[in-house]
Amino acid sequence: MASRMSQTRPIAAIVLAAGKGTRMKSTRHKVLHEIAGRSMIEHLLASVEELAPERLVAVVGEAREQLHEALGERVRFAVQDPQLGTGHAVQQAAEALAGFDGDVLVLYGDVPFVRADTMRRMIDRLNEPDAPAAVVLGFEPDDALRYGRVIAQQGRILKMVEWKDASEEERACTLCNSGLLAARSQDLFALLDRVSNKNAQAEYYLPDIVNIAIADGQSCAVVTGESADEVAGINSRAELALAERQWQDLRREEAMAEGVTLRAPETVFFSYDTQLAADVVVEQNVVFGPGVSVASGATIRAFSHLEGASVGEGCEVGPYARLRPGAVLEKGSKVGNFVEIKKATMGEGAKANHLSYIGDATVGARANIGAGTITCNYDGYFKHRTVIGPGAFIGSNSALIAPVTIGADAIVGAGSAVSRDVADGELRMVRAEQLVKPGWADRFHDAMKRKKAETKK
Repeated sequence: MASRMSQTRPIAAIVLAAGKGTRMKSTRHKVLHEIAGRSMIEHLLASVEELAPERLVAVVGEAREQLHEALGERVRFAVQDPQLGTGHAVQQAAEALAGFDGDVLVLYGDVPFVRADTMRRMIDRLNEPDAPAAVVLGFEPDDALRYGRVIAQQGRILKMVEWKDASEEERACTLCNSGLLAARSQDLFALLDRVSNKNAQAEYYLPDIVNIAIADGQSCAVVTGESADEVAGINSRAELALAERQWQDLRREEAMAEGVTLRAPETVFFSYDTQLAADVVVEQNVVFGPGVSVASGATIRAFSHLEGASVGEGCEVGPYARLRPGAVLEKGSKVGNFVEIKKATMGEGAKANHLSYIGDATVGARANIGAGTITCNYDGYFKHRTVIGPGAFIGSNSALIAPVTIGADAIVGAGSAVSRDVADGELRMVRAEQLVKPGWADRFHDAMKRKKAETKK
């Protein structure tokens, strides 16, 4: 019943992102720092968007132009200036939510890993028959430290208190306030208007709306998150690194549970959208940048870096290979050591085994690219494409000067610099005639040895 009720009411989300982030010591806005190739706030918004919110509001302060640029028209913006606490921050969203009649989630841009399921639980609890005025997301960390406390019995809140204002008995409570909250829009702003700043920090605290509602005789509820990691805030580079490590550890476990072999899991790094099919093998020290998918049976060998690439079934990559955005490896193709592929397709069964650069190119099925081959795709102003036909053989140390087409089953002799199209089945060798001077090297060595001896006299 609760789920049906929550689905019939519109949802809005307020994301607080006005903090100065001074501990990050960066000119970049704190919530734009990345974890697994995605900014903190984008991690959060991805979860929020699973709830299909009717409105999204970001409350911003300093460096807000960075958030305007990053988020564009996806959200409405409200400005908090000066910054007088979390309650004051939420109040700034009132205009952006004018006319909205539904349920509101209050979230934090530097708390990126709150799951969509957790948000749904908060909304569902808000819509249960006892209709609490507010629902708080609580958590129980290993060490409660200086977190605000939620004093509750059987899920019903008796009191919310900040650590600085808490008694010793209240500090002994282990249920802590994550800061996340859900309330009906009409209740939220009416309660905020009654919050005062008579506390140790002289700030307007968002949790005080719970105490006000309770004093009015209304009930308020707490929902407990599954883990403290889900509601961990990120305020420094050290905390950012810890969040990255925790995210990577979880993703590695998921990958192996899904049938992926990781030879040395702790050395493999994923991005937020990495897709690996079952029976993929990943060796040690592999980095997946954003936009990578790897099909079943593929092997990614050690020390390879992939970004924006699609690796087909049964392919082999590396060791020491680099796949850049736009790289597509079709079934059974192979990219070997010290090979770089950019915006190029390797056809089924094609091979570039070592020491090559293939950029802005199409390589046909079963074609073989010899060691040291490069596609010369840039003339200083524009990029040009190279097309290599199926079954073609490109000899070692060749330069294919784009735009150029190498026909099906054609052969390019080693050491060639090809600037004109090669027809199907043709042999093309572009080499200077070898010059032979018998005895020249011997005479040269003799002369230089005599000259060196004379300089020592």
